Amino acid sequence: SRRAMGRAMGLAGVLVGLLLVPAVLVSTSLRHGAPRAEPAPEPAERELASGAVPEDSLWPLPQWLRTSRRQLQLAPARFQLVHGAGSSAGPACGLLQDAFRRYYEYMFGQSRRRRGRRPLGARADPELSQLQVVIESRDPGCHSYPHLASNEAYHLTVTEPVAVLKANEVWGALRGLETFSQLVHEDDYGSFLVNESEIDDFPRFAHRGILLDTSRHYLPLKSILTNLDAMAFNKFNVLHWHIVDDQSFPYQSIYFPELSDKGAYSYNHIYTPTDIRLVIEYARLRGIRVIPEFDTPGHTQSWGKGQKGLLTPCYSGEQPTGSFGPVNPILNTTYNFMTKFFKEISSVFPDAYIHLGGDEVNFDCWKSNPEVKEFMKKQGFGIDYAKLESYYIQKILNIVSSYDKGYMVWQEVFDNKAQLKPETVVQVWMENNYAHELSSVTGAGFTAILAAPWYLDYISYGQDWKKYYSVEPLNFPGSEKQKKLLIGGEACLWGEFVDATNLTPRLWPRASAVGERLWSSWNVTNLQDAYKRLTNHRCRML
Repeated sequence: SRRAMGRAMGLAGVLVGLLLVPAVLVSTSLRHGAPRAEPAPEPAERELASGAVPEDSLWPLPQWLRTSRRQLQLAPARFQLVHGAGSSAGPACGLLQDAFRRYYEYMFGQSRRRRGRRPLGARADPELSQLQVVIESRDPGCHSYPHLASNEAYHLTVTEPVAVLKANEVWGALRGLETFSQLVHEDDYGSFLVNESEIDDFPRFAHRGILLDTSRHYLPLKSILTNLDAMAFNKFNVLHWHIVDDQSFPYQSIYFPELSDKGAYSYNHIYTPTDIRLVIEYARLRGIRVIPEFDTPGHTQSWGKGQKGLLTPCYSGEQPTGSFGPVNPILNTTYNFMTKFFKEISSVFPDAYIHLGGDEVNFDCWKSNPEVKEFMKKQGFGIDYAKLESYYIQKILNIVSSYDKGYMVWQEVFDNKAQLKPETVVQVWMENNYAHELSSVTGAGFTAILAAPWYLDYISYGQDWKKYYSVEPLNFPGSEKQKKLLIGGEACLWGEFVDATNLTPRLWPRASAVGERLWSSWNVTNLQDAYKRLTNHRCRML
C-alpha cells in the first residue's frame, strides 16, 4: 500500500478515482487472458490458489510472465532486500539503498493493522527470506542520470528460499523492484504472500513521459514529488516540466532573478535553485529524467515583465498599443539574452535534452509592428511570417546546440519548415490527423514523440481511460524504419483548470492507461483484463 501517496491524494482523490475506475470487478472468475509477447506457459502453470492472483494486479503488464500456484510467505521482521553476489553495485550505491528502503515500506508499511486469527490447521507456507538484486553491467549507473538509451530491462525469479532480480543497470533494477512489490500481497490474516514466479521484462518504448504545467497554476513541490512517485509506480521515465508560460514565470533564474521577481504569481510561487535540484534528484532516484520546457517565441507574456525589450510591441496603425506579442525576433539583444539564459538552463538541468516549445505563435503583433515589417522586407520574407518564426527558432536551436544539448520542439516548428538538426525530437500534439503528422515527421527522418491522443486535461464523464488505453502509437503509414523513429509518448496535463487540489485524482489512474500502452507488448489490449488489473493497481497506489 502506497501510504505516503495516500496522504497526498486525500479524500478528493478517492472520490474522483471511484468515478474513474469503479471498484466493482467486471468478473471475479476471469483468469489472466491478455496475450503475451512470447508463447504463454501451460494453463496449469497459471492456475492459482483462489483469491491470490498476483498477475491480476500487475501494472503495466510485463512482457513475459509465468506464475505458479505455490505461495511463499514473507515475514516483515526477517525479509531483506539485499545486493546479490557478483553484483557490480553494493552498499555504496545510494540509489539502490534508497530504493530498498522505499520498497520495503511499500510492501509492509500497513502491516501493523490487527488481523483475525488464522483458522486452526491452516497450512504454513514456506518462507521467502530475501530478494537479491544483481547488477550485471561493469558500471551499474548508481551515480549517473537516466537517459534515452538507459537499459530498463530486468529478469525476476521468485523461488524458495531467495528471489533474484537481475538487471544490466540500476534503472532495470528499479523497474523490477516495482514489479516485485506488486507481486507481494497481504491475506485476510495479515500474512504477506508471493507466488513463485518468473518474469522477463523490458519497455516497448524508451520515452514514457508525463507533462506537468506549473505556469497556469503553481504546483507546490510536494505535488510534483507525489507525482514522481506515481510515475515510478507506473514505470514512466520522463517528467516533461512545462515550467513557465504566459501566465507566470515561477523558475527562479540565477542570471536573471527579475524574471521570477516580476513574472511569478508571488514571491511564494517560485522554484528556487534548491527546489529544482531536489526535483531532479528525487526523479533520478526513481529512474526518471527531467526535461524542462522553456517555450518561445510565443507563450512568453510572463517573460516580458522582468525582461524589458524582450517582447514585440504591438501597434494600432502607427501608434504602440501598450500591449506586447511574442519574443521580438529582430533584435540582437534578444539573442544575447537567450544565449545567457539557455547557458544557465543547460547547466541547471542535467538531461541531454531541453524542450524549446515553438507552438501556437500568433503573428498579429509582428504584422502590426513597422520595424518587424521593415525587417521582413530586408530578409526577403515577403509577408510569410512563418519564415520569421523559423528564423528565430533557427537562432535558438543554434544557441542550445552550442551547449551540447539536444532539443525537443512542438510539431509547428517542423510544419513551418525550420531547418532542424537530424537528431531533433518532434512532439506531435494536434489531434486532428496525428497519424499523418507522424508519417510526415518520421518520413523526413526525425525522431517523434506522440502526445496528441493523450491530453488528459480534457475530461469527460465515466471511464475515459479506455480511450487512452486503446491507442496504438505505431498505427500510422510508414516503413519499419519510420516506426523505429517513434520513441514513445507523453500524457499531458495542462494546468488551466488544475492545481494541487485536483492534480493527482485527475492524472491517476487515467495516466496509468498510457503507462501500460508505452511499456507493455503491442498485443496487450484486452480491456476487461486491463480493467481488473487497473482497479487493483489504483487501490495499491492509494
